[in-house]
Amino acid sequence: MSRKAGGSAIELIRRRTAGKLSHEFGKSTLPRPFFRSNLHTLDHKNRRGSPKPRVDFSCVNDVDDAICLFREMLRMRPQPSIPVYTTLLSTIVKMKHHSVALSVFDEMRQKSAPVNEYTFNIAINCYCLLNRVGFGLSILGIMFKSGYEPDVTTFGTLIKGHFLDDKVVEAEKLFKKLLVLKICEPNDVMILTVINGLCKARQILPAFELLHALEKTKWKPNVKAYSAMIDGLCKSGMVDDALQLLSQMTAKGISPNVVTCNSIIQGLCDVGRWEDVRDVLHEMTNLNISKDVYTFNILVDAYCKEGRVKDAEDVLQDMMQQNISPDIITYNALIEGYCVAGNMSKAKEVFNSIGENGLKPSIITYNSLMDGYCKKGKIEEAWCLFLEVTRKGLKHNTITYNTMIHGLFNKDKFAEGWKLFKDMEVQQVHPDLFTYNILLDGLCKNREIDEALTFLHSMEDKGIIPSIITYGTLIDGLCKNGKLEVARDVLNELPSRGLQPTVRIYTMIVGSLFREGSMEEAKLLLVKMEEGGCAPDSCLYNVIVQSLLRRNELSEAIPFLEEMCERGFSADVTTMSLLIDELQGDRENLMLLEMIKKLVPKDIM
Repeated sequence: MSRKAGGSAIELIRRRTAGKLSHEFGKSTLPRPFFRSNLHTLDHKNRRGSPKPRVDFSCVNDVDDAICLFREMLRMRPQPSIPVYTTLLSTIVKMKHHSVALSVFDEMRQKSAPVNEYTFNIAINCYCLLNRVGFGLSILGIMFKSGYEPDVTTFGTLIKGHFLDDKVVEAEKLFKKLLVLKICEPNDVMILTVINGLCKARQILPAFELLHALEKTKWKPNVKAYSAMIDGLCKSGMVDDALQLLSQMTAKGISPNVVTCNSIIQGLCDVGRWEDVRDVLHEMTNLNISKDVYTFNILVDAYCKEGRVKDAEDVLQDMMQQNISPDIITYNALIEGYCVAGNMSKAKEVFNSIGENGLKPSIITYNSLMDGYCKKGKIEEAWCLFLEVTRKGLKHNTITYNTMIHGLFNKDKFAEGWKLFKDMEVQQVHPDLFTYNILLDGLCKNREIDEALTFLHSMEDKGIIPSIITYGTLIDGLCKNGKLEVARDVLNELPSRGLQPTVRIYTMIVGSLFREGSMEEAKLLLVKMEEGGCAPDSCLYNVIVQSLLRRNELSEAIPFLEEMCERGFSADVTTMSLLIDELQGDRENLMLLEMIKKLVPKDIM
């Protein structure tokens, strides 16, 4: 299939409008089942005969029932009408058995079953949903060749297919070509498809320009198109632009709906503009726009992420007062909020209330609660939840395993963690980069440094590309296990792998060098660090000062303490404790006393 599928569509349209349809679209571009059949193009509209048989779809409960009914329909004489066949196809598509629907479509053509434009549209839609828009274009060619006229649904489906197949440029070109050649009048669904598709592909500027271009034509965008654009702007952090577009939309007489408002609220919550959020909620009331469960979920989730669980509880109460039932997403957000706050008793209380409200916990619910218990060191409670997942008919996912393995490693249960990883492979739950980072960290914590280096190479052999976090984990383990030379080698290799060391990685190695007494080498690395564009932070200076003070090198520490003062950094608890110990040993050191005063954290002052 040509990579320029959109270009092929445009060429196909151009040939059609010129009356020069190429025969090539009727042959080798389709999958094998299409080679076996010829297209039957009988005019079923004009065929006369006995009344069409009635077909009972109530017996169709699964895809096997649908296939049995299809076989029975083929044996009926006279054959069922086109709408009956298309209803069957649509039923199979709703079951998400798109390949089966295509096989049925192919057999319909083989057995001379009646088809029309709508039947072809279903087939095109199936290919698009399977991310095979090229084959959908071939169906378009067959439609042209067979005398059927594609409609706005046909082209809208193909545009959607291009977006689903990540052919964003081709989708936009196809839409614009339809307008230029006046092939069909775009409807609201097609316009929404294009605007939404561009926004989801992060093509915000092209979507914005297209929206404004359409405003000047007879194909005016409706509230759904504006809402999609506003959502795209908000998700790209362009909240002020979204608010301005909302103002322009209302000035044109287009009233926002709850979807529009939800996008604005989400965008404002993401950047912490709570006053503006309250203004939007107030304006919704003025415009008689009722909040829905999504509105409340956005607020609950945002408050919980900010650590404002009490505010989230208030939103939940307001939600119930307005007779809007919380869904599992509401409860998941609240549980996550309590877990982050370390309040596991409240998190478990919310968890227990899920069933009381007629809902079932999802795997996300269990993952959040397990993570909360693991972070509190309550590994037994987390393990009980892990076992409960399958009993409740749910399946463990990658996050479930990652959470549990990490929790076991943090309790030094390395054998159990590795056993769980083996189970993960047996259950065919695919590990991700986070899984490998956790396993690497476990090896380092268990002082299995040679195994950690081997494991890193095995990751690369499996096609897993290590991240800067992966290398940071390894360097930390090397430094803590006396392998400073190897750590420096890994550090020096990072640029060749397209990675830049972070300040955290430099802190590990610089701290180790100072602890070993390699001060000159450490100072050179600090210079190299800043020349590479990585600025030191407060943590780095605290580590340096602590390393020097523990070696009784106060005179060496003084210049770094002075730099801390100049950069506005504060001493942490450990540094402050070591400095006070130095001062007690030399009470007349007024310079050190003044420096300590400057290094006291401002929030304490």
